[in-house]
Amino acid sequence: MSASIIVGTFDTKAEELLFVRSILQQAGLQCITVDVSTQKHNTSVDVSAEEVASYHTDRPGFLGDNSGRGDAVACMSQALPKYLLSLDAMDGVIGLGGSGGTAIITAGMRELPVGLPKVMVSTVASGNVAPYVGATDIFMVYSITDIAGINQISNTILGNAANALVGMVQGEIPDYQQVKPMLGITMFGVTTPCVTHIRSQLENDFECLVFHATGTGGKSMEKLVASGLMPYVIDITTTEICDLHMGGVMSAGEERMDAIIHAEIPYFLSVGALDMVNFGAPETLPEKYADRLIYKHNPQVTLMRTTVEENINMATWMAKKLNAAKGLVRLYIPEKGLSALSMPDQAFYDPETDKALYDTLESLVEQNEKRKIIRLPYAINDPAFGDKIIADFRSVAGQH
Repeated sequence: MSASIIVGTFDTKAEELLFVRSILQQAGLQCITVDVSTQKHNTSVDVSAEEVASYHTDRPGFLGDNSGRGDAVACMSQALPKYLLSLDAMDGVIGLGGSGGTAIITAGMRELPVGLPKVMVSTVASGNVAPYVGATDIFMVYSITDIAGINQISNTILGNAANALVGMVQGEIPDYQQVKPMLGITMFGVTTPCVTHIRSQLENDFECLVFHATGTGGKSMEKLVASGLMPYVIDITTTEICDLHMGGVMSAGEERMDAIIHAEIPYFLSVGALDMVNFGAPETLPEKYADRLIYKHNPQVTLMRTTVEENINMATWMAKKLNAAKGLVRLYIPEKGLSALSMPDQAFYDPETDKALYDTLESLVEQNEKRKIIRLPYAINDPAFGDKIIADFRSVAGQH
């Protein structure tokens, strides 16, 4: 039987969590209370902290280790996702927490499928919530006051949050009539003509979702792949890899490409915008890069040109990822320029630096029938470059 999951540290927030449960039950929802406390208490719950802890891969008995609260919070953050994913069915999840509780609970929420209702009431929800939300659809609600008892403020905030979950669970969402398979495409301003061309040729047969490669964009695309919602990807713009390696502000993390590779879906990708690292305003550029070639994209975004050594390092990283892929891989190299800025007479034009990237990829990627590099005598934004990808993609998609 499906139920709504109520998660929190019942050693300190039992009153508030049970208050939320009462509202959900009054609305007719089945509820399961899940404890993620890091110390013993006497409150009765449906799923104890010890049971959740037992899902930790390496240290199922960590609650008895007496290794400190910080360690227990870290371990519980690893155990809760595995517990939640073990459940056969759930209507939605609601959590209440301070900084530690929020870290634990959202770690579990981030692993759940996109579209499943997730509400997190938190004392830290008025600040930067990116580390908690990640690339998924968590509804963050600022608690206004600390979550410490029911008062005039918390009664309203917690009540609103509980009723929000009720609405998500019980409310009807209109059926979406689209039956075309989803296709994710990554884009940056400097690869827009390529993506626009590809999308215009494929959108009659595929539902094309374009993701801005800003770090979160890459993560969001891969979250949909991991959720089983997106069977196709044309990863034109892999620029987030630059920011990962050189400390830019638009990194998608070390896990970039992993979800696509693990899902074993056909992977079409290119090297779009691997000529640039993204920083904020010019004064935010790290001192170690003071002598580098930069381009002021706008007052808030400063771009830095990659070097030969950096291109070799990125290509080595990409090759290691792609060599682990068991599904079909097609990597397209635009020999005449990998972004609008790397064209002749543009700020980042440097064909020898680009060649270091291309040659390293070709020397390190282990090519076979399923995994191929395709070098094309075009710039990334030339229609002919997109046409080759479109033709190859249609051939593979037709077989699937």
